[in-house]
Amino acid sequence: MGKGEGCQITLDQQLSLSCFTVFSSGPKMERKIAIIGAGVSGLLACKYTLENGFKPIVFEARSGIGGVWSQTIESTKLQTPKSFYQFSDFAWPNSVTETFPDHNKVMEYLQAYAAHFNLFPSIKFDTKVTSIDRLVPSDEDEHSWDLWGGTGKPFSSSGKWNVTVQEARNAYQVDFVILCIGRYSDLPNTPDFPMNKGPEVFDGKVLHSMNDDLAAELINGKRVTVIGFQKSAVDVAAEVANRNGVRYPCTLLFKTVHWMVPDYFLWSTFRSLNRWTELIIHNPGEGFFSWLLALSLSPLLWLSSKVVESCLKWTFPLKKYNMIPGHSFLNQISSCMFTVLPRNFYDRVQGGGLSLMKSRSFTFCKNGLVIDGETTPLVTDIVIFATGYKSDEKLKNIFKSTYFQKQITGSSAPLYRYWATVFP
Repeated sequence: MGKGEGCQITLDQQLSLSCFTVFSSGPKMERKIAIIGAGVSGLLACKYTLENGFKPIVFEARSGIGGVWSQTIESTKLQTPKSFYQFSDFAWPNSVTETFPDHNKVMEYLQAYAAHFNLFPSIKFDTKVTSIDRLVPSDEDEHSWDLWGGTGKPFSSSGKWNVTVQEARNAYQVDFVILCIGRYSDLPNTPDFPMNKGPEVFDGKVLHSMNDDLAAELINGKRVTVIGFQKSAVDVAAEVANRNGVRYPCTLLFKTVHWMVPDYFLWSTFRSLNRWTELIIHNPGEGFFSWLLALSLSPLLWLSSKVVESCLKWTFPLKKYNMIPGHSFLNQISSCMFTVLPRNFYDRVQGGGLSLMKSRSFTFCKNGLVIDGETTPLVTDIVIFATGYKSDEKLKNIFKSTYFQKQITGSSAPLYRYWATVFP
């Protein structure tokens, strides 16, 4: 797995190991496997089940592969260096020279991967799965399972899964389900508002950043307000500001400021993730001396965090625009929150094309937003919520059984870093 001084983590190393372990034994051709979603993890699951002798059915709600990469704004690109975001057995083509390819090149790469391993015949496009349900013999009690599938093996000796597809007459009956539906799509997370103070009283248009109609013709010449301060929010705001300029400035409205780093800083960060840096972090299950070593080296983490904060304050006008977060950079990356700053973001702010506004709360009015602490409404034509997704609820809702819904909520589900969920 290691390469040079770093540890190269490719897209499929762990999933390939999981699929090999799960599917490497037992009769194969008679077993039916359903894979829900044809994004990155769905393609990987399809490839490895095919390699192990199965004939999977991949259900994809959209008309093409790619998951979130197939539905994004024009300026979206990788925020992971491409050498860390590639399949171990299918490298990026030499024609892609950028460290952070844009979404079009990512889609071309995924299309080439699916074609190379002949995955398209296994995919049913425009086929939305509405629910999955476990069919269990009357004498079997799933509540008493101590082992996966009741036996500890991938395929149960009894019981099937019903996969119900939208507008289909009959459900598909399979032996195994792999959910690859992702965490960042489909079910938007939007704030609740008091009665008569929500989007229903607004004369303009209200969208979520997941919407397909975030097109140039919609936002051109319109006053746009973007809600949020994570990756989608700053990307959408930067793109709107780039299109509309100072004549129709875009407002980025947020509650909490987060540290944002330029892409060149991200590349240096990935290069520093090597075997030596692992010594600084104590992992569960490691012995006393590993814990002691990590404790003794922990001041280095604090020092590096302060160096990064100082560099960002020196490079960008954070103090001028009141954009210094109230938490440390170390606390933020420890929470897996790492946002890449769009190119020329603060140039757009200084030029007047992008306005930054911090507020604890807001409500809607007829012609815009009423901002907490402001005396006049913020007049706007379009409000775009870039406030994330209800990932757990999305995963829970696909199950018909309330028993499985309760198992998912909170979550002892067999997830591998939210890539896929597999159910025997």
